[in-house]
Amino acid sequence: MAPEEKLPCELIEETLSRVPPESLVRFRTVSKKWNALFDDKMFINNHKMTFRFILATKSNFYSVSITPKIEVRELTLDIPGLESHRPKILIDCNGFLLCGMDKEAVVWNPWLRQARWMKLEVNQPSLCFNGIGYEYDNRKLEDNGYKTLVSYPNELDPTRSVWKIHDFASNSWKDKKLAFSGSSGISLLASSSVSLNGILYWVASYLKNNSSFVLVYFNFSNEKVYKFSDLPYGENHHSDVIVLRIFMEDRFSLLKQCHLTKKIEIWVTKNQIKNCCSGDVEWMNFMEVSTPNLPDLVKPSYFIDHKNLVVCSCDETGQAWIYVMGDNKLISKIQIDSVVDPWPLHCTCFPSLVPIPRSQTKEAALQV
Repeated sequence: MAPEEKLPCELIEETLSRVPPESLVRFRTVSKKWNALFDDKMFINNHKMTFRFILATKSNFYSVSITPKIEVRELTLDIPGLESHRPKILIDCNGFLLCGMDKEAVVWNPWLRQARWMKLEVNQPSLCFNGIGYEYDNRKLEDNGYKTLVSYPNELDPTRSVWKIHDFASNSWKDKKLAFSGSSGISLLASSSVSLNGILYWVASYLKNNSSFVLVYFNFSNEKVYKFSDLPYGENHHSDVIVLRIFMEDRFSLLKQCHLTKKIEIWVTKNQIKNCCSGDVEWMNFMEVSTPNLPDLVKPSYFIDHKNLVVCSCDETGQAWIYVMGDNKLISKIQIDSVVDPWPLHCTCFPSLVPIPRSQTKEAALQV
């Protein structure tokens, strides 16, 4: 009997990179090798249906792929009722997308085309869905430890916020008095958080000094806010652009654009961020871009691709653009003509095969 012929690994990976993501989830049980392959970020990045940005307008959602060329696809969401809402915020949370509306939000995995609604029964137009995290001891998906932090202005004292936590497992809300442990006089900036190891991180400022910024985090395990580190540069102007992102999956990157000179700086943390341990955080200057033709970045989203900086931003007319920068110059800029509505929301969104967690009541119903 002739020995069984095996396909080369490269051919298997190339074939699987053309399989729809929904099917890849089912294929995890084929073998341990395939299961490990689907957790490999390089495989996800090389998949033919991967993308780097999500854009949302009042009528449509789009994905934007970067490599080898800019490709824009309109996304079919399959989310009943979404057409009657206009998104107000998009946050990338560890492969999930948090799409906040007036009084509700959709937690969405656009790669798997899975979604789940969250609704808060309050008459509050300024509701802010801050991000998704989990108790960092609950790392297994079956633990269902995902939670969402929500805030809105206090009617009795507009300078303070009301905070609530949504638990995915019980599908319930609870009130939370949020206080800064060990630090006082800190105000969170109106920028989206990033989620790393279940912890939410923000850039914040001192109330008495609006130009002095720090990095803070919210721990879902004990439900407290702490100062994490100072930022790697000194005083800032209140009009400077400052955006925090995840770098290399386990570190932070920080983009700063000076509103006067338009110079862009990228800083990254030298070491891996483990859980929520703060202390001495070492930042390194990763890149600078300072040329006469740099655009004004308006609420940019970005990621670092090897030694290049890839940014999605809008111009003064609200038209969306992709900018690629490196070697202290603007390498290319591409207008996203497919997105016709002005001022689209946008964020980075790296594909994930992690399914949207169900509530315990739905799990029980499925088992009956």
